[in-house]
Amino acid sequence: MGLTTESILGWTRVSVLILTMGWAAWMDHKDRRVGNEHWMVWVKPALFLWALDLIAQEADWTIFFTASAVVAYASTSLIGRPTIKDILSGNRIDVLVSLWYVISLAGIIGGSLKYGDVSPLDVLVGNDTSSAALWWGTLSGLFTILIIDLAWRFRLIHGGADAKALMLVAILMPNWDTMPLISDKTADSLVALPPALALLMWGGLTFILIPIILFVKNILNSNISSFTDLRLSWHASKMKLSQVKNSHVWMLTSVMQLPDGSSKVYHKTRAPRRTPSEEELDDSISELEKFNVEEVWISYKLPLLVFLFPAIIPLALLGDPISHIMPLIGL
Repeated sequence: MGLTTESILGWTRVSVLILTMGWAAWMDHKDRRVGNEHWMVWVKPALFLWALDLIAQEADWTIFFTASAVVAYASTSLIGRPTIKDILSGNRIDVLVSLWYVISLAGIIGGSLKYGDVSPLDVLVGNDTSSAALWWGTLSGLFTILIIDLAWRFRLIHGGADAKALMLVAILMPNWDTMPLISDKTADSLVALPPALALLMWGGLTFILIPIILFVKNILNSNISSFTDLRLSWHASKMKLSQVKNSHVWMLTSVMQLPDGSSKVYHKTRAPRRTPSEEELDDSISELEKFNVEEVWISYKLPLLVFLFPAIIPLALLGDPISHIMPLIGL
């Protein structure tokens, strides 16, 4: 089967996604930080590919400006939003960004006037494949960015880098038509998550493997010698006390003061809600050293990007997980 323009653009998108997420996952794993510079660099090929795709589909100005609105919304996670005070002060960047918002809004208004008579339900079930379907599909990217933004602000997605990564995916792959799916289930499914949210779900499913991996690791390292160790072995591991400060972990072992004034070493079952300061960590380590503790139970700070990166494989091969799960439950 010969290559088509759609398949070439689709596999190029997948390649860019692998490079972008792979690099970001490595930085997040090593330093627990991914700078805005990374996303500013990789959004450029994403925009270029989206523009090529829209040109190939002969999109009109309303569709291009609607796509611009999606990018404008996502850009607020990197450059913020200009305020009225910033605009009135005559700051050139703020004025240009505000003008960008106005132009993008014109695309949404123009598209709604031109294609508003076409029901999004007709587009969803595939009854309409005209430019109206392309406009509705482009507009859906705005709602995807909105969901990611709200999830970030309400702390459902904790890391800013995680939210920015998903926003980039929403721009790189705004809908399933932009992906060269091997499985047809997503294309045939009436209800499917957008690619960015599907990637988040695939990444979440990989978390299921963590307890199994940790449990096997603790068995092989002979870390289980009591019932307390067994309770911790599913979500924690042991580490030398001297290595804790230089590792991305939460220490679960601490010294607890008893009512009679004595103290004993205690293992918490959950990571702290607030990460201790360096001074607090130093104090905890010093107290444990007084009890001659050499090994402690720790919980790894696992960055979401590390799980989103391998999730690209099932995303590209299988598409939306919902389209595979729903038939299994009879829907």
